[in-house]
Amino acid sequence: MTIKKLFLIAGSFAIFISSCGSDNKQHQTQEGKGGVYYGGVFRMNELEDFKNLYPLAIVDVISWHIATQVYEGLVKLNQTDLSTVPCLSYRWETNPDATAWTFHLRKGVRFHDDPCFSDGKGREMTATDVKYCFDKLCEASPSNASFEVTFKDKVKGADEYFEASKSGKLIEGGVSGVKILNDSTVEIDLNYSFSGFLNIIAHSGCFIYPKEAFDKYGIDMRTKCVGTGPFAVKTIKEGETVILEKNQNYWDVDKDGNRLPYLDAVKVSFIKEKKAEMLEFQRGNLDMVFRIPIEMYKEIMGSYDNANARKNDFEIQNVPALATHLYGMLFTGTIFTKKETRLAFNYAIDRSKIVDYILQGEGIPGTYGMVPPAETFKKMGYDFSKIKGYDLDVAKAKEYLKQAGYPNGKGFPKLTLTINSGGGERNGQIAETVQKMLKENLGIEVSINVIPFAEEIDAYQSGKLEFFRTAWVADYPDPETFLTLFYSKHIPTNPSEKSFINFQRYRNPRFDSLFTAGLREPDTKKRMEIYMKADQLLIDDGALMPVFYDENDRLIQKNIRNFPANAMEFRDLEKVYIVPKDKNVAAAAPEKK
Repeated sequence: MTIKKLFLIAGSFAIFISSCGSDNKQHQTQEGKGGVYYGGVFRMNELEDFKNLYPLAIVDVISWHIATQVYEGLVKLNQTDLSTVPCLSYRWETNPDATAWTFHLRKGVRFHDDPCFSDGKGREMTATDVKYCFDKLCEASPSNASFEVTFKDKVKGADEYFEASKSGKLIEGGVSGVKILNDSTVEIDLNYSFSGFLNIIAHSGCFIYPKEAFDKYGIDMRTKCVGTGPFAVKTIKEGETVILEKNQNYWDVDKDGNRLPYLDAVKVSFIKEKKAEMLEFQRGNLDMVFRIPIEMYKEIMGSYDNANARKNDFEIQNVPALATHLYGMLFTGTIFTKKETRLAFNYAIDRSKIVDYILQGEGIPGTYGMVPPAETFKKMGYDFSKIKGYDLDVAKAKEYLKQAGYPNGKGFPKLTLTINSGGGERNGQIAETVQKMLKENLGIEVSINVIPFAEEIDAYQSGKLEFFRTAWVADYPDPETFLTLFYSKHIPTNPSEKSFINFQRYRNPRFDSLFTAGLREPDTKKRMEIYMKADQLLIDDGALMPVFYDENDRLIQKNIRNFPANAMEFRDLEKVYIVPKDKNVAAAAPEKK
């Protein structure tokens, strides 16, 4: 993965910043071993409110950004290259056919201090906690949105436990495939060989929390968080601020023996307007901004060719993202039941124009499949050149619409495209462009409805939206995390229940067969070939409207260290530190392992 580190131009933008000054009031800092610094508050902003911080209910990236600072799993992703690294488990091993995984837990790891404990002091985590959380992961509940993408079908006894729990009867002994060998060792047995199981264990649904917390707070764990992470929740004012304070009893140290984390606190604000967010960054009141506003992109980024001539005011990080932006179509509704209708919509859209003129080139046109054309996947053997996606073809679009029974759009039912209000102006601009293209190329009138992100998620998971904007960011670096959205076993048998993963409620037995074959294939190259066939089938069936594949760009204040960008925008603030302004230099210090 290549990360382009660029700097702001010394133009009107830089002049504006210098004239604004800064209201940044950092805490007292202290130098540690190896040139790191303790103290300070890392400040970041989200354009939308978080939905739910309870590990099993995390379905949005905002909640994920916050929860990953508070909770931990047995393993986690490396912030630089997204490889799987030890966390609460310091070591693991698997048998030759990858059907039994044994995890050895760290000793001395303590949960955050919290009133859920009898003395208010966090106790030590043990294998019993891991067993409890993994059993809970396999328990049917309106708050459990993680079972389908983690242990379902994979772990022995998981499906049986889930089905039994629907009637309120829990199988004695819990999930049979999750075993406590001793206080610090857990074994997980799988139904079939699965070499990528560590990716599943890194998922937020596998975060560890104490039974006492769930017993005391229940569904209120949406905001009442008790984990083992480097930061603990201090204050939550929904829609305004989340304050995370340093976990003074955190277990980890850096290579020089410094206790982690370095920061005193993390502050998350919820400024809903992108321009207002940028203004706060310019004033020095935010340490990072994720995604540069489209209307300011040229002003800020300038030309890559002149990067060396720029003033080193702020660091700009840019990396291709493991994210697909798409328009979803409800398969159990009334409008998109015919494949011809779905194909007509897809061929009527000029994705290159959207990327060139609206995104200012910041992205890749969605002319492949559901799986984004990322270098990470290419190295695994996923050949995107063989996926034949959708290019603009108005004649073909009109013919498909005619076959669907709507020549030139005549008689086409009323249709609303629902989008979320976050993301700056680009969501609205793209929606308006698609609206115009469907009108000009197909004669179809589409209205646009803008609602808050959390409300939109609830609506499309409940099957209430026929046509909606969404995006899928990888849960882990594997194509499977994108294709799983179309696996029919994720659709609840009761249509009134939420479909957390397959929110389009798409069914295709051939796709299901390919998807499950890929899961069970131990050879990575062969597995990628199977997934490519599954991806092409989705395109041929008009299962989705891919719009573009994202690129992650962000602005970082120049005194922030150990905060590399990655393709998932996974944020691990454990080793981030702030250099005092009187000691800051332009060159970033290397990360302390």
